[in-house]
This record gives sequence, structure tokens and C-alpha cells, in this order.
Amino acid sequence: MLHEILLVLSGQPSPLVDPELGKTGAAPGPIPLLSPPEKALLASLAHLSRLHARLRAHTARISSTHPSPICRAVSSAIATVQLGKFQKKILEVEKAVLAKDSSYVGGYGIVPLSIIVSEFAPWTRRLEWLWQVAHFIQPEENADGSPSTGAKVIDYLRGESHTGYGDLEEIALQLVRAAETAWLRQLSVWLLYGDLPTFGKDDFFIQARAPEDAGDELESSRGVSDFSIRSDLLPTFVSSATAASILFIGKSLNRIRGRRNRSTLDTSSGSVTGVSLDNEHIQHLSSLKSPISSTALTKAVTEIRQSLSQTSLSKLLPLPRIVEVLSLIHDFLLLGRGEFVMALVAHADARVQARHQNTGTRRGLDGVGIKEGEVAAVLAQTWSELSSLKNEDDPVDEGLDLARNLLQLTVNKSNRAVTPSRDSRSSSFAAEISRISFDDLLFPTPTSLTLRVQPPVDLFLSQSETAVYSKIHSYLLGIRRAQIRLSNLWKHTAMRRIHPSPWGPPRSNTRGGEFRLRAQRERHNARNVQMRAIWATATAALFVLSEIGGYFQGEVVQGGWEHFRYWLENGALPRPGTSSRPPTSSRPGTATRPGTSSRLQASSRRGTESRPGTARAIESPRFGLFPPYQQQQQQQQHDPETVTIAHRRYLISLTQSLFLTETSFTSSLRSFLTGIDHLIALVTRIATVQRNLDLEADDGVVDALVDYAQEERSLWDELRSSRSAIERGIKDLIVKLRDIDDRRAGEGSKLSSSEGVAIGGFSPAQQQNIMNNNNNAYIPRKPAGVDRLLMKLDSVNAVQTLTEGSEVEEDE
Repeated sequence: MLHEILLVLSGQPSPLVDPELGKTGAAPGPIPLLSPPEKALLASLAHLSRLHARLRAHTARISSTHPSPICRAVSSAIATVQLGKFQKKILEVEKAVLAKDSSYVGGYGIVPLSIIVSEFAPWTRRLEWLWQVAHFIQPEENADGSPSTGAKVIDYLRGESHTGYGDLEEIALQLVRAAETAWLRQLSVWLLYGDLPTFGKDDFFIQARAPEDAGDELESSRGVSDFSIRSDLLPTFVSSATAASILFIGKSLNRIRGRRNRSTLDTSSGSVTGVSLDNEHIQHLSSLKSPISSTALTKAVTEIRQSLSQTSLSKLLPLPRIVEVLSLIHDFLLLGRGEFVMALVAHADARVQARHQNTGTRRGLDGVGIKEGEVAAVLAQTWSELSSLKNEDDPVDEGLDLARNLLQLTVNKSNRAVTPSRDSRSSSFAAEISRISFDDLLFPTPTSLTLRVQPPVDLFLSQSETAVYSKIHSYLLGIRRAQIRLSNLWKHTAMRRIHPSPWGPPRSNTRGGEFRLRAQRERHNARNVQMRAIWATATAALFVLSEIGGYFQGEVVQGGWEHFRYWLENGALPRPGTSSRPPTSSRPGTATRPGTSSRLQASSRRGTESRPGTARAIESPRFGLFPPYQQQQQQQQHDPETVTIAHRRYLISLTQSLFLTETSFTSSLRSFLTGIDHLIALVTRIATVQRNLDLEADDGVVDALVDYAQEERSLWDELRSSRSAIERGIKDLIVKLRDIDDRRAGEGSKLSSSEGVAIGGFSPAQQQNIMNNNNNAYIPRKPAGVDRLLMKLDSVNAVQTLTEGSEVEEDE
């Protein structure tokens, strides 16, 4: 019977623990000589036997079918190590009984059953806990639930290691060691070679992103993949900063490997072979001991990142290349070059007007759309005009040449160009941006100016971030376009004075001439009275747009960019009380005022930027670096990942300072810009109608198909309604700005620290650790408060009073 009990504990079937075997003929039936106490003792051993057998079968199924290598490693550790210890304990007891050890064998060679039960009693608690672990990894086939991921198993085991039972803590730590070893194998493939693990890559927290837009397809065609972090597959001991560093290291190595595959020039002395780096990285990873400490992992990853940044990345993604791309974004996507905006708006309006004229002769103005080829032609004409504005002293404009290669104006298909990608680094941040669209103001069809992100620039600039820049461009361009078109209203000369000039002597001395001059003067005075309120409203709207646009372009965009660029080039933030702006011109908006020669503006701008110490001198690495910049680079060289995180903080601060996260303000602004377009269209149309009426009255040129007098009356009614809508829009904008000012003043203004917005798909508290490890961490510049803008807009009340007085005079 004793031998039968040991076989039962080993997992063998027996009628001692399973009475059903006796009914099938395999055994003569339950043993009737057992007393109730003995049956109770055998029940505990039967429970242990069933646990052993179920664990053997369940762990075998996990080790062969589970998709996670971490879960398989834990299951194998349970089966080979823990159940192996249990089997070894059975053999030790059997050996001691056969050797007639006095601890087990009493007088007359009797082995008490209670001693056997007490010897295996601690294993009941252990096997029950191991069964819970196995069931957590993968529930039984008839149980509800899905298999766990490797990260969940690691977190579960690390939590279970904190227990009051010493034996369970030892077992948990052994399983944690097996799980973390399997996880480190996956991590080492990514950190050493920049490749996802061959087996179990769906369980790794870094995932390859499928191409969904044109930019991703371009990268895919070049053999370049994009990657993102899945926070649900990330163990808790890996901080957000460490996960971002791991992603950056692997992506960098992936780019380096892809670059070597496409080029045969890496055998030069300046290339990095990667063997020495791998040895250093292996040493850092092998120094990690289980259970892995979050601090130790962060330190090892930081050492690997710094080693990689000082060697490979300094050649793959130098700081001048980053500054060059960011300067391109500032000049064109953020409207830093005023002549680009003027040329783009002019050619776009000319193209839309031509389509209206061609379409209006056949089927009216409804359904007028712009095709992809026409949009591309407008951008090509803009580049041609900018090329003609080159200064003779500086015929090479590298920024323009780079923009011509990287920027493209395309028609949005289902808002694809402004929809954030699945990149977890910026998805939560992009979700904070208002969904109000401004991409259909330049053309009737939604379009966007996008930047093609090419390797290795995509290491610090993601597709979702370029989509945010495109949305900012449409937003700022809508404001600047409305300002330009409002300024052009004063070019309608016939609406401001009698044009052409009236008759002079001797024809004006006749009775017919006097009558005609009197009629023209009365007609002109009546129109002036009617237009006075329109001009006052247009002036107020132009003033509001100028102040808001000036605040955005000068205080927010230009000030923030100069502050960020100073940090990039000097290695630290400007000292308090000093300015990061070069001693040059004022805000960028002055370069595009109506009435100023674009050629003189462009040459003046380039002449200013070419002064020593300004940004233009170090924009491109093609002609080498100037000595002052080399000295700055020797003082402090930012880590590429630090630059990446700093750029994201800069972009978050930029969107918040531009009020793009304020849905109520963007909605009011969009309605205001639409109302301005409607007013401009009405003024342009009524100027044409009045010119035709003058031809009918003065020269007798009559168009029998059109009643211009009736059309003029209907246009005046629409103009009054449009003027009222614009006045309400001005008041609404000011109210929304006051609400923003009050709310941000009460919240302490989160703009400088970018709190409340997740970076990398993690919480704000976690992402703050990313910059705390760096003494020269970038802190975005806090622009002037909204109250200063409101102080300037208070003068609109005087214009509104003038408008109301003009309306009363018109009614009288």
C-alpha cells in the first residue's frame, strides 16, 4: 500500500484516490479495510495527486500552444523545476523508507500514514499556488477567459512574490527569473540589432506599424518600417522614459541596418561596424539581475543609448540636420517666410477664380472642385515665384530647395492627411486638438501642405507630428489669407471714388454735362453712405485678424522657435532676463504687409538672416559649420532622444499657445473666417454690378438678360446681414479669448510644462521622468498672456461705435 501511495503522488492512477477505477474492472474495488481516519489522510494525498497530474497536463499544453515565449518559459519552469522538486521529494521519501530511516519507519517496520501525509503537507499549498499561476497564464479549455500576455504574467508573479510564506516567495522569485530571462532575450534582439524577436513578436511591447498612408507606403517601399509602443504589453517595472529610450534605440539600429543594406559605402573608416557596440550592450544587459529593478534597467538602457548616440547616431542624425528640418517647418509650415504665404494665396485665388469663370458659363458655381493636378500646379507656381526673388548676392537658397523636395500640397481624401496615425507617442496628444477643420479655406476642396518624412529624420519626427504641423499650417494660413483678402478690398477703386474721372470743360459746362456730373455725384454719395458701415466693419475685422495673427506669428511661433533653437544650438536654455531672439527685425508678419514689394521683402529678409550670429548661418550642413557653432557643439551635444522629446514638448506647447486645443475658440474663428469670405465675395460682386449699372446709366450699355438694379438691392440686403454676422463674430471671438484667459489664469497656465497631455502614450506624471534625468532639459517658452492681446482688441469697441453711428446715419 505504501508503494501504491508513492505512485499516486507521482501522478499515477489508482483506486486509492479514484474509486471509479474499481467499477471498470481495473481494480477489485475500494479497499474496505481502511478506517475513516485513514480515508481522511488518503483524501489529502489524493488532492495532492490530482493537482500534480493536472499541473503536468496543463503546463504541457501551455508550453506547446501558448503564443507568448514568456508564458511558455514560466510553464516550463513550473513543470521542470517545481514539479521536479516534488518528484525528487517523493524519491527521497521512498529511499528513506527502503533504508528503514527511523524518521519514517517505526517498530516492527511499520510506516505510519500520518508521517507520510505530514511530510507532503507543505506541498499542498505550493501546488495549489502553482495551479493558480498556471490557470492565470491560460485558463482551462472549458473555463472562461483568454490567455494572458507575458507582461501580465511578469507583473502577476512579481506581485505574488510579496507574501508571508517563505517557500511561496522563493518559488515566485524563481518563476520571475524565468519570465524575465525570456523577456530579456526578446529585449536584447531589439536593443542589439534593432529587430523584433522572431518568435513571440506579437507579445513584445514594441510593434511594427502597418503602412496606412502615403508616407508609410513610401517608407515600406524603401524597406523601412515604423514602430510604436503598446502600453498593454509593457511590464510595470519598465518606466515610460525607459520604454521611449528602448524604442528610440531599436529604431535607430533598424535605420542603420537598413541604410547599410541600401549602400555599399559603410566599409569606410568612418562607419560603425557595430561589433564593439554589441559587446558593450551585452555587458550592460548581462548586469541586470532578477528581479529586474526599474532603476537598474533605466541605467543600462541609458548607457546603451549614450553609447549609440556618441557613435552611430552622431553620423546618422547629426544636430545640424535636425535644425535644418525644423527651420524648414518653421519657414513654410508655420509661415515664417511671408513671401511664401503671399505667393501661395495669390496663385490659389487665381486658380479658384479661373475655375469659377470656366464653370459658371456652363453649369453655375455649384459643385466647383479642385483637382490634384491643379493643387500641385499652384505649389509649383509658388516655388517658381520664390525662385525668381533670389538675391543676386546670395543666389543659392538651400531652404527653398529643400522645401521644394520635401513639401507637397495634396488634396485630402477622407481627411487622411490630418488624421493622426496609430503612433502611440502622439495619439493621445493629437486627440486633444480641436476637430474644427481649416483645410478648405485655401481651396474649395480640403487640401493640406505636408512634409514627407524620410529616414533618418523619422527618428525624431513621426507621421502624426507632421499631421499636427499640417493642421497648424491650415489654421495659420486661414487667418493670414483672410487678412490679405480683406486688405485687397481697398483695391476696388471705383467703390471709394468716382472712377473714371468725371467730364471736364468744355463738356461739363453744358446743361447735359452738368446734369450728368450732378447725377454721378449723388449716386456716388449715396453709395458712400451705404458702404461706410461695410468699410468700418471690414476695418474692424482686419484689425482683429492682424492682432490675432500678429500674436500667433510673433509671440507664439517666432518666439517659441527662437527659444527652442537657442536650446538646440547652445545646449541650455537662455538665462533669465536675456532674450533668445537675434537683434534683427520685429515680428514675421511685417514682411508680408500689403503694398510692400515682395522682392524687396525677400531680399531684405535674406540679407538680415545672413548676418553673423543669426540662424541662417548654420541652417544647412552642406557647406560645413561656422566656428561659433562648432564651439557651441563642443560645449554641449544633446542626445538625439532628448532632442526628440524636447521637440514633442515644443509642439505641444505650440498647439496650446495657438489655442488649437480650445474647441470653442476654433469654432468661432472658423465661422468668422467663413463670414469674411462671404463678405468679400459680396463686395466683389456688388462692385461688378455697380459698374454695369454705371454703363447702363451713362453709356446706355444694357444687358437685357440681367436685372442689375434688382440684383444690387438683394446684394445690399445680404451685405447688411453679412456685416452683422461679422460684428457678432468679432464679439464672440473676444468673449472666447476672455474665457481662455480666465480659465488658464485659474489653472496656472499649463503651457510651459505641457502638463495634462500625455507624451509617448503615457500619463503626464510618468512622462515627466523623461526630462528629469537631464539637467539641460528643455522647458518650452511661455508666451505672453492672452490679456495683452485682449488689451489691444479693446480698441475694436471704438470701431463698433463708429459702425453703429454709420448705420444710424444710413437709416436717416
